[in-house]
Amino acid sequence: MTHAILVRTTGGPEVLEYTEIDRPSPRAGELLVDVAAAGVNYIDTYQRSGAYTKPLPFVLGLEGAGTVAAVGDGVTDFAPGDRVVWMSGQGSYAEQVAINADIAVRVPDGIDDETAAAALLQGVTAHYLVVSTYPVKPGDTVLIHAAAGGVGLLLVQLAKTKGARVIATVSTEDKEKLARAAGADEVIRYTEVDFAAETRRLTDDRGVQAVYDGVGRTTFDGSLASLAPRGILVLFGASSGPVPPVDPQRLNQAGSLYLTRPTTAHYTATPDELRWRAGEVFDAITSGTLSVRIGGRYPLPDAARAHDDLQARRTTGKLLLLPG
Repeated sequence: MTHAILVRTTGGPEVLEYTEIDRPSPRAGELLVDVAAAGVNYIDTYQRSGAYTKPLPFVLGLEGAGTVAAVGDGVTDFAPGDRVVWMSGQGSYAEQVAINADIAVRVPDGIDDETAAAALLQGVTAHYLVVSTYPVKPGDTVLIHAAAGGVGLLLVQLAKTKGARVIATVSTEDKEKLARAAGADEVIRYTEVDFAAETRRLTDDRGVQAVYDGVGRTTFDGSLASLAPRGILVLFGASSGPVPPVDPQRLNQAGSLYLTRPTTAHYTATPDELRWRAGEVFDAITSGTLSVRIGGRYPLPDAARAHDDLQARRTTGKLLLLPG
C-alpha cells in the first residue's frame, strides 16, 4: 500500500482525502517513481471541482519529481535510481506514482528535486509563451498579469532576457516587491487603479505588443484594451473563471488584434520538444538567469490547505506537496 490524495466526489478542497491505495506497478513503457515533491497547479483545482471531468474516483495531481524505483518492460532510457521530473502524470499527489517514460525528464545534477518539481510545468509554460506563442523580441513592451505567481515570476524573467520592457500587474505591496525583484520595469496594483488605463499611460497611449493573461474573466476586457494595433492577447489560463464567448468583430474594432488560447500539450507535442524546452529552463536555472520561487511547502495530507491557499490568492510562486 501507499498513501495518496483521492477524489471520490468533486467539490471544494474539503473533498480531498488522504488515504491508502494499492501500490502502483509499472506497466510496459512506464516508470514507478518514489515521489519527492508534487506540484500544485490550477488544473488540479479544475479536476477537483469537476470543471474538468474525470471518472471517479481518481488520485489527483499531474506534476512531480522523484527517484525511479522500478521500470516496466521496454524502458531503456531510465533505470532505478535515476532522478526524474514530469508534468502530466495523473496521480502525482502520492508517495508513489506510475508514469509513462515518454513524459519523464531527467533532473540535471545541481538541481534538487523540489526545484525541479517547482520549475517544470510553469517553466515550460513560460518558455513556450515567450519563445513560441508570441516570440518576444528586443524593444517590445509586454503586459504580464499575476506577475508574482508561479508562471508570472518566470514570465517576467524570461521576457526580460529577451529584451522586453515588462509591465506587471499584482494585487499587493509584497507581490509588487517580488515582481520588481524578478525584473519588472513597471508594476501596476490592479486593486488600486484601472490597469488598462495605466498601461495606456505608461506606453503614451500606444499599448503593448502582447498581453500574457492567465487570469481570464476579470482581466480579459482590460487586456484587449491594453494592446497596440495588431497586438496579441495570449490567454493561457482562467484563474478568475472562464471568459464568456467573444465576438471576433471586437478584435477588428480594437486594432486588428490577435487572440490565442494556447495549451501546454500543443507546445510539448513530442518527447523531444518537451525535453528541449525543459532543458532550456534547467540551463537558465543552473546559469543563474532564472530563479524559481517556492512559495509554500505542505505535507501531503495538507493538500486541501494548499488548494485553499492557492485559490484564495494568498500565495506567491510555486506550491509543493511533500509526501515524505
